[in-house]
Amino acid sequence: MFMELRQLRSFAVAARLRSISRAAEELDVGQPTVTTHIKKLEDELGVTLFDRVKRPIQLTLAGSTLAELATPLVEGIDSLAVDASKKEEQGPVTIASTADIIPHVLLEGVKVFKATFPRVMVRIRSRRREDVIQMVEAGEVDMGLIPGPERNPALEFQSVFGYERVLIAPKGHPVAQNPLVSLDQIAEWPLVLMGPRTHTRTVLEDEFRRKGLSWEVVVELDSMDVIKRYVAEGMGISVGPRLSLELGDEDHLEVLSLAALMPMEQAGIVTLQGKSMSVPAQNFIALFKETMARGSTSA
Repeated sequence: MFMELRQLRSFAVAARLRSISRAAEELDVGQPTVTTHIKKLEDELGVTLFDRVKRPIQLTLAGSTLAELATPLVEGIDSLAVDASKKEEQGPVTIASTADIIPHVLLEGVKVFKATFPRVMVRIRSRRREDVIQMVEAGEVDMGLIPGPERNPALEFQSVFGYERVLIAPKGHPVAQNPLVSLDQIAEWPLVLMGPRTHTRTVLEDEFRRKGLSWEVVVELDSMDVIKRYVAEGMGISVGPRLSLELGDEDHLEVLSLAALMPMEQAGIVTLQGKSMSVPAQNFIALFKETMARGSTSA
């Protein structure tokens, strides 16, 4: 015996409304479709479900018995589908990103998203770039927001915005007195940097090695916002993404562009190739890209 859900649904609605035509209207299908569904049920069960002579149509004894069984089943399944859809629409969205992106660029994206979808929870995980990649690969997060392109074939990278790196130094520091024409001018000073294997530090130290330079890191921190405070107190100089700067930073810091000495970077969203994204995750990506397109994060 094989009964399809759509057949039971047509029967249950027709039984409730006592009308084939009204059932078809409620289900948004043609009347012949409802009639066919009910006829197939009757053939499968070997019984007559409706007395079609009377108007409105009446349930037979067998029809009443089936209605008592089928109606709560159909309503339960339909309710389950609605609840699942609502839960999917309400999130959560889980994002992994780096410590220099989270308090600045990502914050702007989350503000816009929450203003549009206030009931969707957003979970943010702060990790080093390589750890963000691993979390995306393992399916632990919906997406990563990372500096620099990602060429892992298992992942999809969507470039969202470009940014340059800058040198930051205490106000009046000698390194800021002359134009920056070489990384030698940076390597000769004590450095305050993010921890090992963070993206900007890796790029900077690779450039130092390529040029055969020596350098000294005197303080390691895990936040560009904290690094700026240490630099302002004279602990050393640093290199970081311009996107980590805020209004007022240049009141107590020297900020010099490194666009001529270090490559511009593309930052973006990384997701697992072929992964089915939830509706909230899709909405976040669309809104974030739109938000970044409206403003410049590299200036």
